[in-house]
Amino acid sequence: MLKLLKRMRLREIIMCLICAVLLLGQIYFDLKLPDFMSELTVLIQTPGSQITDVWLTGGKMLLCTLVSAVLCIACGYLAAKAASGFTYGVRSDLFTHVSALGQQEMLGFSVPSLITRTTNDITQVQMVIAMGLQALIKSPVMAVWAVFKILGKSWELSAITAGFVVAICLSVTLIIASVVPRFRIVQRLTDKLNRIARENLTGINVVHAFNAEDYQNEKFDQTNIKMKATQLKNQRTFAGLQPIMGLGMNGLSLCIFWVGAALLSAMPAANAAGRLTMFSDIMVFSTYATYVVMSFMMLVMIFMLLPPAEVSAERINQVLNTKPAIQEGTKEQGLETGTVEFRNVTFRYPGAADDDLSDVSFKVNKGETLAIIGATGSGKTTLVSLIARFYDATQGEVLVDGVNVKDYTFDALYNKLGYVTQKAVMFSGSVAENVAFGESLTETTAEDIEKAISLAQASEFVGKMEGGTAHRIAQGGRNVSGGQKQRLSIARALARKPEILVFDDSFSALDYRTDAVLRAGLTKELSDTTKVIVAQRISTIRHADQILVMDEGRVVGDGTHEELIKNCPVYREIAKSQLSEAELAQ
Repeated sequence: MLKLLKRMRLREIIMCLICAVLLLGQIYFDLKLPDFMSELTVLIQTPGSQITDVWLTGGKMLLCTLVSAVLCIACGYLAAKAASGFTYGVRSDLFTHVSALGQQEMLGFSVPSLITRTTNDITQVQMVIAMGLQALIKSPVMAVWAVFKILGKSWELSAITAGFVVAICLSVTLIIASVVPRFRIVQRLTDKLNRIARENLTGINVVHAFNAEDYQNEKFDQTNIKMKATQLKNQRTFAGLQPIMGLGMNGLSLCIFWVGAALLSAMPAANAAGRLTMFSDIMVFSTYATYVVMSFMMLVMIFMLLPPAEVSAERINQVLNTKPAIQEGTKEQGLETGTVEFRNVTFRYPGAADDDLSDVSFKVNKGETLAIIGATGSGKTTLVSLIARFYDATQGEVLVDGVNVKDYTFDALYNKLGYVTQKAVMFSGSVAENVAFGESLTETTAEDIEKAISLAQASEFVGKMEGGTAHRIAQGGRNVSGGQKQRLSIARALARKPEILVFDDSFSALDYRTDAVLRAGLTKELSDTTKVIVAQRISTIRHADQILVMDEGRVVGDGTHEELIKNCPVYREIAKSQLSEAELAQ
């Protein structure tokens, strides 16, 4: 928790300091009340006392109460401001840091867990700061101050108070120690519930189609029941705190009055002044002792919130302290333009037993089209992901414009690339916002957006949408079809005007006619742009300048369509499965 609090900005620190000063003022006025109570008791019991003196003392008590209330309100306001400002900064830092993490770190934490850490865990911390800042300062200061107030008045009553405080502290410590491990379990179960719910909502059509509602419900219930049982154990354990505190406070008051009565009885009746002083001291002692116990009760309330917040803070720090495995370089410019080269590249996913790519070498020059084809799982997507540096090669070099991708700054590398992922991804916003998504070297104008949409063969359906390019796309692109999402994803890459276009099986959702027209448009309009195309269809890649044939992570063929038909059995087998004998002969 302390590590996380080090991220507090100067503004929030100043608010907390002001809050601490206000709390000290509040404690001062609260602890003045017993002194006035003692004075009022003496006035009432002393013959000949003036009613004006009683009213004056009562007025002072009322004034202290009002000032304490105003300070309490001001302190609560500042605490809430400090808590919300601090968690705003932490949430922003966490989101920014997660955005900088690579695939390896994302898989290590899992997406549902990162969502929980960004939302639920930060809320837990905010609650502790907002509610606990006052108690964490006020309780110990008030307890110590009250103890100093009662020291020297009666060693018997002081010993009784100390005994009750020690007993309460031991009880609270045992309870907290027993529930902290279970709070860690609760957070892990929260991640799991988040994951199951997310999977169910994302794949709801599959769940319905396979009549798997009962199966999903059972899977959710298993985790939900575990979480309920763990939470019940925690709450049952915490349920003992209030009775213990209530018993301690009331028992302490009872013991003080009981022992105080015995001390009064032991004093001579003739010593009326001494008995009055003793009676006044007992009343004051009882009030101060109650303040001590109340201070511990406030701490107990914080202790109920502190364990889950401590666990949440640890989980947040885990993410913030995780350094991305992929670090950017310093170079801004390449030695060439529009070239991609692999030099003896071998790659293995973290934790995998075998290499996914083995000794891959090739080069594609400016304006050329490189096609990559192969069976499912042959390493096509892995290969192009190394160009965009989603991962780093285990061995060998990946060069863009003659420079190793590891040496580029992220901005410099991604400004050279237009990447279309295998799975089309749409963001909530307008069509224009999705096409002009992100930053590039040159500003994307409305004309650029229209041109990219037209080249991606998306003008037909975009023109029919209400508002055209201003039409709103739902989260995840739920209100457009798979083919439409694919074309908008292609338009997004084209709008960047990159040196190199990478299509990771981006034509699979398109019909043959749209596929052919789109490729013809790319050839005509972007003749100087290097194109890397991962595809499953021979018709999509047969006119490429260079075709790589992948099989189990290795390049088993490299050449043009005609060369591979003659020399590469794997390519010929793929071609036979898709083309007729006449097309093969042709």
